[in-house]
Amino acid sequence: MRVTVITTGGTIAKTFNEAEGSLSNDRPVIESIVAVLRLPDLRITYRHVLSKDSLQMTDDDRRKILGAVREAILESDAIVIAHGTDTLSVTGELLHRELMPAPVPIVLTGAMRPYEFRDSDALQNVTEAMLACRLVPAGVYVAMHNRVLKFPGVIKDREALTFVKRG
Repeated sequence: MRVTVITTGGTIAKTFNEAEGSLSNDRPVIESIVAVLRLPDLRITYRHVLSKDSLQMTDDDRRKILGAVREAILESDAIVIAHGTDTLSVTGELLHRELMPAPVPIVLTGAMRPYEFRDSDALQNVTEAMLACRLVPAGVYVAMHNRVLKFPGVIKDREALTFVKRG
């Protein structure tokens, strides 16, 4: 199975700068996460599109993500997008609207805590996204916290710190 992983930044990729005492999106971490997973029959290609907190994403940034997805569709059986959780729903809705019907599973994921943090949910969420690629039919989804939800109508529940289906 051919999977393209698209990185856009977000909390999942934030790294701690000791000298400044700050978190930033300096480099993608998804390859480090995937490297610890046992995925013997996946051929993974990485496309690093952005390195931003999703609250800083613009419409142009989302169009770049859409363009990267359109290119990846031509050579992939599934796509995983590592994205910041604050505006993941906005990107998911755009992909659903623009790619309907999506020809392959497109699975967005992220983390509420950076991968480098001990109590991060990043490894769990990336694992779930990779598994979702195999199990769900073509469409746009979010995979996080033991849930796979299909767009449209997926929103971040800021109190529960996860994603839910609206309505």
